[in-house]
Amino acid sequence: MASFFDEIARNKAKSILLMAIFCAIFFIIMYVFVIFLGGGPFAIAIGAAVILLYAAFSYFEGDKVILKMSGAKKADPAQYPTLFDAVDGLAAASQVPKPDIYIINDPNPNAFATGRNKKHACIAVTSGLLSMMNREELQGVVSHEISHISDNDIQFMMLAIVFAGAIGLAAAAIRMSFFFGFGGNNRNSGGIFLLIALALSIIAPIMAYMVRLAISRKREYMADANGARITRNPQSLANALKKIEAYTSRPDAPQVKNANDVTASLYFSSPLKKQSLSNLFSTHPPTAERIKRLEQMY
Repeated sequence: MASFFDEIARNKAKSILLMAIFCAIFFIIMYVFVIFLGGGPFAIAIGAAVILLYAAFSYFEGDKVILKMSGAKKADPAQYPTLFDAVDGLAAASQVPKPDIYIINDPNPNAFATGRNKKHACIAVTSGLLSMMNREELQGVVSHEISHISDNDIQFMMLAIVFAGAIGLAAAAIRMSFFFGFGGNNRNSGGIFLLIALALSIIAPIMAYMVRLAISRKREYMADANGARITRNPQSLANALKKIEAYTSRPDAPQVKNANDVTASLYFSSPLKKQSLSNLFSTHPPTAERIKRLEQMY
């Protein structure tokens, strides 16, 4: 058995290690990008400008885009008093400003948190979640999402998304330069560098994607542990996961209507159809493992 604090510390350390690996992949591919294009000030300026613009848009507008993509609408306190009470109480317990609350009209039970920081955060829950969960289970799910906000996961994951996007852009630029005959003096200096650059441009985005998913899985474990710590009731969160697993395991169960590969990692439980691929390519840890860890906490 593990305490709340042991579980939180273990997953926080693993998240930091994964982010360090992410940073290393980022700097390697950016170095190759600059060198491959000639290494001059123009290449550096173009690369920096694209990344800064991408990061700025993701930071200031990312949450609005995600809410719109998800079909989320601002919730009415009079219509959802139990949800507002849960969010108010758990935000106060976590010492974070009360997030805005949104509803997604979808029978699939799920929720997510997003925003650029603690002061500009929001929680969205599906109508299916509200209809399926009792008060304690709803508090368990909300505590998980509040934990994402209090642990700065919304910024942490946004940084991971920006890094992954930048790695993808730089890799695509290298591949385009290779096939269209660019590459500065490096094209004439020998084939070894060109092959290394091309190989990195293919491998780096795949590695970045896998590391981003691994970070997402560790942050989910950490939010489970911290949510259980806030409520002092890990079983309520485990019970919520059991209900969601029972629903999504049905052969006729649809995925969350507006979820996609970009937003999937934000959700409380994977909103996409079950995949037979390795856990390496999953946005969330196995639900059975999450339940097991919660039921062993004290």
